[in-house]
Amino acid sequence: MANEHTTIYFNPKCSKCNMTLALLKEKGKTLEVVEYLQTVPSKDELKNILGLLGLNADQLLRKHESAYQEAGLSDASSEDEILDAMMNYPILIERPIVVHDGKAAIGRPPENILEIL
Repeated sequence: MANEHTTIYFNPKCSKCNMTLALLKEKGKTLEVVEYLQTVPSKDELKNILGLLGLNADQLLRKHESAYQEAGLSDASSEDEILDAMMNYPILIERPIVVHDGKAAIGRPPENILEIL
């Protein structure tokens, strides 16, 4: 398909991100690389990604990051509270996320993304 679009939400310090990026390049994909710690997705973008993944915000949350406590999150946090925290502390967003032609996958392990290519 000529107008395929593939985006990876990427942290260059993350080994899984780098492995997933290498896999996408190996598959010859034209990529938009979003370093989401610098270019934080908007709330609408996050909601769209969650919809494509079929997850709620809590399932995309890295709870072991110190930012989880800093953001005041808990198991009782609402979807909106979690999304706001992800925008203020993008390190909380699970990574890497690949969006390809209206589908999305989390590259943990990197091979997960093959299902959507």
